[in-house]
Amino acid sequence: MDQTTTRKTPDDRYLSLDGISIRYRDTGGDGPVVLLTHGIAASLEMWYPQLSALGMSFRIIAWDLPGHGLSALGHQPYDPDKFATVGIQFLDALKIDAVVLVGNSMGGGISLRMAGLQPHRVKGLLLADAATLARSVFIGFRLMTLPVLGEIMNKPGPMAVDQQLKGIFHDPSVITDDFRAIVTRNVMQADRVKPFLATMRLMSNITGQRAAMVKKSHALLAEVSMPTVILHGRQDTVLPLEGSLAAHRLAPQTEMIVLEDCGHTPQIEQHDQFNQVIRNLVARAMKPTE
Repeated sequence: MDQTTTRKTPDDRYLSLDGISIRYRDTGGDGPVVLLTHGIAASLEMWYPQLSALGMSFRIIAWDLPGHGLSALGHQPYDPDKFATVGIQFLDALKIDAVVLVGNSMGGGISLRMAGLQPHRVKGLLLADAATLARSVFIGFRLMTLPVLGEIMNKPGPMAVDQQLKGIFHDPSVITDDFRAIVTRNVMQADRVKPFLATMRLMSNITGQRAAMVKKSHALLAEVSMPTVILHGRQDTVLPLEGSLAAHRLAPQTEMIVLEDCGHTPQIEQHDQFNQVIRNLVARAMKPTE
């Protein structure tokens, strides 16, 4: 278990962005601000180990993207660039001037774009099993981009829940009843299927993640000057490790970390190591400049 003192995760809060109700959780406090952004079809509960373990040291904020979790659908469809614009609006609404961004999967692609939009505001960046770094992606996601088949594959039901849990975790023993309940709630929201598929189709096609999105991510990475960590679980079957390794080679100023015995959701599956990476990144990001 994480050696940091833990506490109960904060309660849900809501704010309105351009008429869109956004759910978030905020540990509060005067410490450095860390914004956690989840992946596609996920929700802020994917950050429970960080909200509970790191909230005593930092101001940890996790949010539901529009069309995810308990946030409103918003102005669909969204791609990572449009989500990033909402992310900047979210920081504005909370009056946050300096932030460390942490993103998993699609949330990694969103966080990278937020850093590109306002590099002066982003003091550190952690891309965990991030989307848009390479074209390679799980065959199931590519098939979902096809007309009709995507709708069939994403019909809410127990099979869809099992498939998602199998995809995001390498070690099934980490799938608690609570996490299964969260994924079930997310999957069973029928009004989220169409937005999910729209975002998926904007990001990928049958051949993989769209080349234009990958090209933009590589260009943004090449320009990052804030402390940046690219982290990936070696056993990730959704987004293969090689994509992150290749992105790191293109941006050698970044730090590369590979977690062993870990799938697509390292913040849960290897939370102790993941939390230490956040601590180290925040220490570097908030170090006074000489």
